[in-house]
Amino acid sequence: MKVAVKGYAYCLNHTPEIALLYGNTPYVERKTRGTSEFLETLPTHLQSYEKAAAYGPNLAYIGAMSLDELEGYPQPWLENPVSGATRFGRFGEIMPEDEFLGLMDISDVFDIVWLEADFSAGVAGKLKVNPVMNETLLGRLEKGHPIEEIEKEVSEKDALPLYFGGKMVGCSRKGHEVDECLEAYVLLENVACKAGGVLALLHLMRNSGLRPEEVDFVIECSEEAAGDMNQRGGGNFAKAVAEIAGCVNASGCDVRGFCAGPVNAVIAAASQVAAGARKNCVVLAGGAIPKLFMNSRDHIKKGFPAMEDCLGNFALFLTPDDGTAPVIRLDALGKHTVGAGSSPQAITSALVWEPLQKLGLGFNDVDKYAAELQNPEITLPAGAGDVPTANFKMIAALAVMKGQLEKVRIPDFVKEKGIPGFVHTQGHIPSGVPFIGHACEWIKSKTIRRALVIGKGSLFLARMTNLADGASFFIEPPEEEKTAQAVSREDIKRLLLEALTEVAASLKAE
Repeated sequence: MKVAVKGYAYCLNHTPEIALLYGNTPYVERKTRGTSEFLETLPTHLQSYEKAAAYGPNLAYIGAMSLDELEGYPQPWLENPVSGATRFGRFGEIMPEDEFLGLMDISDVFDIVWLEADFSAGVAGKLKVNPVMNETLLGRLEKGHPIEEIEKEVSEKDALPLYFGGKMVGCSRKGHEVDECLEAYVLLENVACKAGGVLALLHLMRNSGLRPEEVDFVIECSEEAAGDMNQRGGGNFAKAVAEIAGCVNASGCDVRGFCAGPVNAVIAAASQVAAGARKNCVVLAGGAIPKLFMNSRDHIKKGFPAMEDCLGNFALFLTPDDGTAPVIRLDALGKHTVGAGSSPQAITSALVWEPLQKLGLGFNDVDKYAAELQNPEITLPAGAGDVPTANFKMIAALAVMKGQLEKVRIPDFVKEKGIPGFVHTQGHIPSGVPFIGHACEWIKSKTIRRALVIGKGSLFLARMTNLADGASFFIEPPEEEKTAQAVSREDIKRLLLEALTEVAASLKAE
């Protein structure tokens, strides 16, 4: 009932110009109003790649900074860039926008993305030195098109322009004349999501030594939906990503659940591995373009940069428990049932208290809790509060209600058991899963013994139900394997002789 976490990867794609044009807040404003003070001001609030790459929470996401280091780093993080920051971390990288446009072209199999020829050539040179790229992938990057052809696609065929450095360098084309599911905007979202998943998978394979042909099954768990007018969410991002990464022996499927999707996907993958249905599983997700600049209106009003300028992605590698890697327990899963109720207390009880009871554990037996890990420097200016701290306080309050914590110790509990919010507001990305890499590192170094990863989802956003959703699982060290000792013929003869001697002595005594 335990499955090993053998590898993990986390990457960011810095995409401020995609955000400026196609993040949902500015995109809808432009579409409905044409222009506004907000749209005119927004370009002056873009962050450079250098600033994004020196931002503490971003570095923590890719494993270039530990969460302890981030928590102790001078705040506000926005005003204290990390000196000497590098693009790559233990888990992945922060990819610049021009290279990500190239990766989108590499990931595109239907000629959706067109890049200008000189731009494509420049990007090819940059991607060539990336340690996760290979000749096969680079060979997929098209030579590009004359800018006149791209401009014609934009002006006459409803393609969406792509910019870098304030200059048009490509476009995203539509896939059908009348199908809304294949319009240029939707396909741009989907290709970007796919490309982010590809990047995370490439880093996962490099981090874990996993060869592409060894991947058995992939589960993708973003919030995008690939399909056409007859089946709007038919899928399959998982196989689409596996194809580009060269995972020729893999199959896959998509799992959706808003912000709870990744945790549910991990449970689904781990269950297949534990049952022996799959040799191994990869769980991954790309980022969501509509979430870019989601709160930019509030950021601008309060004099902040538009900070939601990165697409977040991740990938995890799950195998049978081998006695060495941290494990996910499947015998004490948390789940938010239909009848549980949607109050914060009810959700916390279902996802924290109930799985603890299954193992006979108390709140203090968990070293770290990880729920919604949004960076508060992004959410506080938007009026959404410090979401991670609110979650940790709710867990502490429930511990008080259950008689396992004194009320005066709530602040200590939050500090000891919580972690700093360090994740972009990418919907599905913040909910627990970004902590898995850090948790595994801490478990392997014996810094902590047990963590609870929590995913919560807002199902009511789809107008299908008013219910919320959630799931959770524990990560722990593997149990120490007992080494079986070989027994020789001489040992067996000796043991039999000793047993016969004892029997004879017993009979003689009687």
